[in-house]
Amino acid sequence: VELSCIIKSIATPDPRIEWKKIRDGETSYVFFDNKMQGDFATRAEILSRTSLVIKNTTRMDTATYRCEVAAPSDTKTIDEINIQLTVQ
Repeated sequence: VELSCIIKSIATPDPRIEWKKIRDGETSYVFFDNKMQGDFATRAEILSRTSLVIKNTTRMDTATYRCEVAAPSDTKTIDEINIQLTVQ
């Protein structure tokens, strides 16, 4: 599955991007500090700097995924988008 996060940075050359998984009130890192975290390290990757690709998805991947972008040199310095993923 591919989850996309569109980034429109005007002044920040390399905005910081983080992906988080929110399930049952618990938040965990998926992509942090420029690398995959936890079990995502072996089955997920970032494409084109912004899209999260999760391979071999299971029902345990059903969650809300949050893409957070920090662009300190832009007018809007922080933004986020939530994507609901349901694996049947």
